[in-house]
Amino acid sequence: MLIWGIGGGVALAALQICKHIGATAWVTSGSPDKLEKAMLLGADHRLDHREPALGKAIRALTNKRGVDVVIDSVGEATWPQSLIALGRRGRLVTCGGTSGPIVQVDVRRMFWNQWTLMGSTMGNDAEFDAMTEFFRHGSLQPPVDSVWSLEQAPQAYARLASGEQFGKVVVQLVPEA
Repeated sequence: MLIWGIGGGVALAALQICKHIGATAWVTSGSPDKLEKAMLLGADHRLDHREPALGKAIRALTNKRGVDVVIDSVGEATWPQSLIALGRRGRLVTCGGTSGPIVQVDVRRMFWNQWTLMGSTMGNDAEFDAMTEFFRHGSLQPPVDSVWSLEQAPQAYARLASGEQFGKVVVQLVPEA
């Protein structure tokens, strides 16, 4: 599984689920620190997503096979490389478009490779129940980057806007006792 932008909530949850089911995880970031933290969480391969030929690099490292699943919540900026990295009968799952909403697909490659392109939102009730089971059993533990008071909300937002966080940025509505 290729997971773009390790450090964000979706990517970190995808990494934990990937490892829980025994899959191989390829993670990307432009931050060596985030890549190192992802390795400590079980990532198998780390890639600098600023690499212009990232998809081809994955193809080379997998003997041209590619990956079975791509989790891409970035959109326009990563979509072409996601499709290059995606193997035959692969699935690309997207739940966001932080770099832009407009993407292109060569439908000939899509049908030739028998790809499945999936959009995903928060899921249905059964999927939510399945996810909460991961939490209850400790299989999924969202990393917390930092905790801020309500008065520090502007600084918390600045932390998110910087893109430097690794995990959740929490704003406490009620002060600690």
